[in-house]
Amino acid sequence: MSYTESFRFGEFIGSVLWLVFWILIIFSLVGLPLLFVVLFYVPLPPLGDEPLTPYLFLTMVADPTRTIPIVKYMIHTDLFRVAAFPGFTYAALFAAVTIFVERKFLAKMQLRYGPLYVGKIEGWLQLIADGLKLISKEIIVPSGADKPIFWAAPIAFVSTAAAVTALIPVAPGWVVANVDVGLLAVFAILGFFPLIALLFSWASNSKYPFIGGLRALHQIIAFEIPFIISALSVVILAGTLNLTGIVDAQISSYWYIFFLPISAFVFYISSLAELERIPFDLPEAESEIVAGWITETSGMIYGLIQLGSYLKTYALAALFVVLFLGGWAGPVIFPQEIIPGYTGEKIYNPVTLSAIVWFTLKTFGVILLMLLPRGISPRIRIDILLHTGWYKLIVLSFINMFVALALIYGGILGPEGLLVR
Repeated sequence: MSYTESFRFGEFIGSVLWLVFWILIIFSLVGLPLLFVVLFYVPLPPLGDEPLTPYLFLTMVADPTRTIPIVKYMIHTDLFRVAAFPGFTYAALFAAVTIFVERKFLAKMQLRYGPLYVGKIEGWLQLIADGLKLISKEIIVPSGADKPIFWAAPIAFVSTAAAVTALIPVAPGWVVANVDVGLLAVFAILGFFPLIALLFSWASNSKYPFIGGLRALHQIIAFEIPFIISALSVVILAGTLNLTGIVDAQISSYWYIFFLPISAFVFYISSLAELERIPFDLPEAESEIVAGWITETSGMIYGLIQLGSYLKTYALAALFVVLFLGGWAGPVIFPQEIIPGYTGEKIYNPVTLSAIVWFTLKTFGVILLMLLPRGISPRIRIDILLHTGWYKLIVLSFINMFVALALIYGGILGPEGLLVR
């Protein structure tokens, strides 16, 4: 009898219920006592005029409305910002959705179905299946590899991508690290990616990965200068390197993409090169050098590199939104009250929630534009790539920088410009 013939849906439901039963038992016998012990050592916020104690915290299960101050306190902690929103979890969810959307998006463009069977609706569970497959697969390390660097590079790749996302403001006051020179910090962190790729390719002790690593280094060097200059024109108009300040400057005037379309185009093309996406995927180039600098990856080493790549995609798309599309700017689309007669100020801020929604929609739209060339463009030659970065894009980025200077000195934009609202 085959595996499919021996499958019984009733037995599957029974096994799931049995698993849930044991999870509840373990949580009741182990989880709750541990939580109760931890609450004695974690500083708890005051609940109005009443001091919050661990006993009172546990009794809030019966009255969920009393947990609102606790929730508000927790979501404004540094740990929540770093781990959940707008930090790693938010960016990782963006990366996961991007992976699935890319596969379906390209399939529709090429008259295919894409993921279909794992999950009844458009194969939406395929992403989870692939993740479980990567976790369960064996990690094969080449015999002549430099093992410490081989293991550390994928972790460094993900950590570097997460560091970039920490600098992106998602809404007013919602940013992990709001530094005065945020834009410079972004470019400084992005400079580590080609070094990590080169180190990993060298540590693999294989020819094809090393060729891919060298290509990545050449590619990033060629596009780094126009990449920075295109963002410099935004700094000239905004008068600040702080990313939140750049968004505020656009809210008080107009989105910078209307004044700096050439810089936006150069930034978009340079972002594709930074992400090593088609038509600039020469560091991987499956038809030429197998898979480039990730040829020797397997299991979760490959999974970590893919996660880092899509975190980087989110970061650069979000940076494009911040620099050229006004960040979170948009009309308030949520009501002041969740339920008529019940003010929602104690639960949520409609201005902040609207800002998050607008930022998310804009970022997802830019990501779709970054995915589009993969379905319509061939890979270009490396000599054309270098010529494009060193000659054409640099000239274009300088042109729009002079336009930005003209707008400032002409009194059109700036602190007292004609178009400042």
